[in-house]
Amino acid sequence: MKKAVLASAILASLVAGTANAATVYEDDSKSLSIGGRAEARFNISDENKNDDGTGNAFKDKSRARINLKGKAKINDALTAFGKYEAEIKSGATFKTRYLFAGFDTQAGAFSYGQQDSAQIMLKDYADILSTFGGDGFEFVDGSGSKKENNFVYTGEFNNVTISANYIVENNDGGDDTDSYGIAAQYAFPFGLSLGAGYVGGNDGTDIDANQYNLAASYEFNNFYTAATYSSAEIGDVDTTGYAIAAAYKINKFTAQAVYNFEEVDKADKVDYFAIEGVYKFNKNLRTYAGYRFEQIDNKDDQLQVGIRYDF
Repeated sequence: MKKAVLASAILASLVAGTANAATVYEDDSKSLSIGGRAEARFNISDENKNDDGTGNAFKDKSRARINLKGKAKINDALTAFGKYEAEIKSGATFKTRYLFAGFDTQAGAFSYGQQDSAQIMLKDYADILSTFGGDGFEFVDGSGSKKENNFVYTGEFNNVTISANYIVENNDGGDDTDSYGIAAQYAFPFGLSLGAGYVGGNDGTDIDANQYNLAASYEFNNFYTAATYSSAEIGDVDTTGYAIAAAYKINKFTAQAVYNFEEVDKADKVDYFAIEGVYKFNKNLRTYAGYRFEQIDNKDDQLQVGIRYDF
């Protein structure tokens, strides 16, 4: 399960390694760590068959990730950091997931490159499953995860985390794709967190787009629950989406469930329940299985099973 959203989540992703990352070099002023995962998984669903219904319902979805994270102290008020992460999927498909660098200051962290935008810390409230989820929180162009040409600022002030980003257009085909966003969250000391965000820009075809996002979570002992809501206007098209998530941990086993819904111009685009069980043997090894119950007539249920080793 992804960690519950905390006030320091964004800053930690910028300047720190994962829980299982190995520090390969460290002195008083700089450090370098390496981490990643090997994840063997498969999906069974009629969604994997050809359009005419032929083919195999079984689909391998295995992947591996490796990341490098470094930081170097420049002076007492300034630290440089950088991150690179690559992913290889079954079939030898290779892609860069993250590639960014920046400065951590007393006023917050500033970075540029391919990285998550401000709204991701709100999406993560309910995007907790290892198998399915996150579909009910779709972004207008340029405001989502792992975006290129992305300038990001993140600051933490007591229990408040603020993040803002600006994505510069690529001039692909002459389209104006600039976008910007801001998000904030407040973590109460008794387990409640609240967040809100806004995205402005366009959908890549010179059509103005605006999006408003809300998120809330509550964590108590071994129980976690969260909800997100999104409302967007892309030209004359209205989009509404929401997600509800819950998780309960019993020793090394975690049972969790989500409901994701998205409506585009009063037509259902996403509508499903998903349940999942995760068993963590230790901090490195986990297994999981999830089932997705589709509520849209022309879509089929899915079963996904995997084993993941973090290093």
